[in-house]
Amino acid sequence: MANVVVVGTQWGDEGKGKIVDYLASEADLVVRYQGGNNAGHTLVVKGQQTICHLIPSGILHRGKKCLIGNGVVVDPEVLLAEMNKLRERGIPVTPRRLSLSEKAHLIMPYHKAVDLAREAAKGKNKIGTTGRGIGPCYEDKAARVGIRAVDLLEPDTLKEKIQTNLREKNFYLTHFLNAEPLDFQVVYDGYLSMAEALRPYITNVSLEIDRAVKKNKRILFEGAQGTHLDLDHGTYPFVTSSNPVSGSASAGAGVGPDKLNHVIGIVKAYTTRVGAGPFTTELFDEIGDTIQQRGAEFGATTGRKRRCGWLDLVAVRESSRLNGLSSLGITKLDVLTGLEKVKVCVAYESGGKKIDFMPASLKKLGECTAVYKEYPGWNEDISSARKWKDLPPSAKKYLKGIEEVTQVPLSIVSVGSGREQSIILRDPFEQGSRRKSHRARKKA
Repeated sequence: MANVVVVGTQWGDEGKGKIVDYLASEADLVVRYQGGNNAGHTLVVKGQQTICHLIPSGILHRGKKCLIGNGVVVDPEVLLAEMNKLRERGIPVTPRRLSLSEKAHLIMPYHKAVDLAREAAKGKNKIGTTGRGIGPCYEDKAARVGIRAVDLLEPDTLKEKIQTNLREKNFYLTHFLNAEPLDFQVVYDGYLSMAEALRPYITNVSLEIDRAVKKNKRILFEGAQGTHLDLDHGTYPFVTSSNPVSGSASAGAGVGPDKLNHVIGIVKAYTTRVGAGPFTTELFDEIGDTIQQRGAEFGATTGRKRRCGWLDLVAVRESSRLNGLSSLGITKLDVLTGLEKVKVCVAYESGGKKIDFMPASLKKLGECTAVYKEYPGWNEDISSARKWKDLPPSAKKYLKGIEEVTQVPLSIVSVGSGREQSIILRDPFEQGSRRKSHRARKKA
């Protein structure tokens, strides 16, 4: 029996939420290990859409325990609002179903104020942050002045930390960013009130996971964003403030790497990214517009329109190396239906030479052009496909091409937004070699 880590292989928005939701039916625990509410997982169950920003999507399954790890930065106001919205829909959210790590850092009002004021000051050079205070919160964590969930349980500690931080943040806001200061009493009273509501949920998540491991429970670890938004390995500085790669699951959940058995990399059948940054396969034509519209490519958190392009397998191969992928989950294959031809980028061309990696220099990456391999498209409606044999020959050829280039076997193919619209080729919870695919399919 394996524990599974789900990671995005592109710039986020790969459809991880749906895959996590699907796999959660087999898991006992679902753990979020990094990021904040700048991410959104959109789920469609029985035709009803749910967007989770902080709470793992396993909350939609009865009998599953969801945990928010220490690597996540948590806005208490957002968390409580999300809990209440789920309850309004008849989904129970209790301490038996949800735990918040006592070591998770909290997003404070001054983090959001700094985030927004900085971005406004940058003008045309802005990074494209969501303004939710994620980056500034991680900064305070690294600077060792952050406020953690456990501090909500100690009013005196909370008071002292807020007072100390506000002295510095208000000076920075008013004297450098020309923004308004924040009032201590308003901040403190607000967090004291939220502390009481969250008190029953705050616990030692690492210990809870360890006990589950010893009982041979199935654990599903989910991250936010995607590999190429990773603070260390992404297209810096157009990245997030944490590490979405699989190795971060250990640090962000408080579990040893030996407990992570299978890493499934989620690949959208094309490529998108939100905000600024290099994008080698971006499309500026009618095909790009068609993909954007059919795929409903708008950010679940921000509503921003996503840039769209052909599938970049150079980026996916890089993700395979960085994450140690065991298998791939392909999403939104149905969006490509009806296109006469579909392309995948198999290499970059730079300075007259082909390269099979992403340069760290954004200048060099921006100068790269895509080397494409072209496949015939398909017109058949694949949304009702539930087995490999149900897919048209051209779609199969496209998927086999992804396997050949990445050298990673497929485990799941999604053909629609609904939970049931999935083709399962391999169970990620079954341990196995990352280079051996035992798909139950016939050659077609």
